Amino acid sequence: FKIYFYFSLIGCVTCLDYDEHYILTFPNGYGRQVNALFGIFILNALSILTVPWIELGGECSINCSKTGYNASIVFHTKPFYGGKKHRITAEIFSPNDKKPFCSIEGEWNGVMYAKYTTGENAVFIDTKKMPTIKKKVRKLEDQDDFESRCLWKDVTYNLKIRDIDAATAAKH
Repeated sequence: FKIYFYFSLIGCVTCLDYDEHYILTFPNGYGRQVNALFGIFILNALSILTVPWIELGGECSINCSKTGYNASIVFHTKPFYGGKKHRITAEIFSPNDKKPFCSIEGEWNGVMYAKYTTGENAVFIDTKKMPTIKKKVRKLEDQDDFESRCLWKDVTYNLKIRDIDAATAAKH
């Protein structure tokens, strides 16, 4: 079986020290599981053979209007046969350039490698070695009614206590 959700979101990350604003788009998300094909029957292997996973796929971009630098990013979905999950490729462009000065490939949840036009190759980032940073969220009483944590608090609570019916009812 296949489930996917399509994002049409745009985000903005601000680097306060440099007064730079980066506009970015997001990949699509796909709920995946492995199915086994036997003749004309498909065996749904969800509960007995595999664990479903979320896969990111599609093209994204990051642009900075102040500097003119931009990046094109592709989250590759796993092919039906062979291949790896979580693959990513990217190209980073200088202002007004048509050719990238850096190409990146690897796994978005692992190690990514950079190849520069100078011939230098290096580890771009190793996400497994990055420290986990606890996010800072305002208290619920300080949030507006339609901020995410406030809006979904009843659903979250009921999921934590494993009351699926109450969680479903809280979504409406």
